[in-house]
Amino acid sequence: MNLMCCETETLKRAYEDPVLLKDDRVLQNLLATEDKYMPSPTYFKCVQTDIKPYMRKMVAQWMLEVCEEQRCEEEVFPLSMNYVDRFLSVLDIPRTRLQLLGAVCMFLASKLKETSPLTAEKLVIYTDNSIRADELTDMELLVLNKLKWDISAITPHDFLEQILCRLSMDKEKCDVIKKHAQTFIALCSTDCKFMMYPPSMIAAGSIGAAAKGLLQPIPNHKLLHKLHQITNIDVDCLRSCQEQIEQTLVSNLSHLTQSSDDTTTKMDHQYHNYHNEGQGQPTTPTDVQDIVF
Repeated sequence: MNLMCCETETLKRAYEDPVLLKDDRVLQNLLATEDKYMPSPTYFKCVQTDIKPYMRKMVAQWMLEVCEEQRCEEEVFPLSMNYVDRFLSVLDIPRTRLQLLGAVCMFLASKLKETSPLTAEKLVIYTDNSIRADELTDMELLVLNKLKWDISAITPHDFLEQILCRLSMDKEKCDVIKKHAQTFIALCSTDCKFMMYPPSMIAAGSIGAAAKGLLQPIPNHKLLHKLHQITNIDVDCLRSCQEQIEQTLVSNLSHLTQSSDDTTTKMDHQYHNYHNEGQGQPTTPTDVQDIVF
């Protein structure tokens, strides 16, 4: 008799709990607690002596590419960037350890949010073997110590469903807006100027930016007023945050258009080099090693 295995490799994702979404106390607790997990937006001037904003952006883009290639949960990347910024707010490190810090923060965030977390061995490969597995685990303990083992940080993703379920929209429109808003949140996480905005404002601004082109019958000022009623954030602040997100999106799209050919050539070159060396997986195209020189 032949035995047939009916198990699949599809990961089971948790569904949204309608009880938690409809309970206003959950939203109010998130709003009351979010400031606790915000990094210092001035750490480049007050704490770090070697790391510059452009270095953070390079590592953030590399981390985003790793998360996308590994199909991590949407929360993993913003959460890992929260760890990076909070750590850099309290401890000065050399630029040569910045990629190690990024790898460790993805390691921790995936453990918290993923069913199958990223492994140390896989992260070492993504750094092009510039770090060792024991360095990763040693740095993990240091990061946890500096974060005081408080890694359940509040990110903009925690507010998405809370806000969307309180808007008068059908599920299909909410799903489309949520998908676009998640992209905007990831974009905000790569840009250090959004560190000054609380997660609730980034979530509301991302929803506003996503809905602006999708909900033509609804004027933008009415949506901003509704977002104000939900989050109690000043309308002018919401409008400013939304405009910043839209400007950042336009800037990034323009940059991608100009450099698309060079990026494609570079990715192809690295892909073939990697396989010619007998490895089983291409490296992430972002050349993070540039920042160490």
